[in-house]
Amino acid sequence: MNPAKRQRGSFRDILSGIVAAIAAPDRPAKRGMSTATPSTVAEWPLPPSATLGSSLRLKGIEREIRARLPWTVRKFARAETGRIVLRMPQADADAFQSASAAISTTLEGIEALAVLPREAEDILTISSRERHKWLRDGRLKSIGTRTVKMRGRSRKVTFHVFDPRHIEDILDRDLATAWREDDAREVSENRRRGAGKAALTRAGKRTDKARKTRNSAKDDAPAPKLEGWDTFEAEGLLR
Repeated sequence: MNPAKRQRGSFRDILSGIVAAIAAPDRPAKRGMSTATPSTVAEWPLPPSATLGSSLRLKGIEREIRARLPWTVRKFARAETGRIVLRMPQADADAFQSASAAISTTLEGIEALAVLPREAEDILTISSRERHKWLRDGRLKSIGTRTVKMRGRSRKVTFHVFDPRHIEDILDRDLATAWREDDAREVSENRRRGAGKAALTRAGKRTDKARKTRNSAKDDAPAPKLEGWDTFEAEGLLR
């Protein structure tokens, strides 16, 4: 091969390698893979009685825990199935200790954390309409209200919250199914009564219409002529 061509090919390969190195920077580590930065991890068990089998309830507990932590630390705390995990860089030892203490304190009463409306719907597998109806008639009992400001809005929203043990009792006894069946029977009975009243109303209207027709016919009929009236009038007895 021509030495000049070999040299040009070698130089082209070197340039291609430099361009490839510039165009392909280091890729970030995938989620779940360890990084070069050493970290410190702490875990706390999260019993089923706290989450009641609801993923929404699990996220609510995570929000509650993060709300007790400084802004710079909140992202390091995560709620996973059956546990709370705090994973922070080893360089933040002091912040790690402070966050660990705050999480431990929060978890002491986590099973009594009030159940939010959406969490209650998810736990009991009910609709918003059923929740509102059962709350109005007293079957679903509220332990108070909470007012929050919507993010990015000036309007505040107030909603009812529930005792987790009350929600757990409804779940264990499958009361939601029984209440749903009661409501279906009530709707059916109301429809039957409504149909009966409508039938009576229609019958009454038909009776009134028939009566008016008969009265109108009587008014239009000629007056009956008395027998022998012509003879009586001819005698001039009325003069």
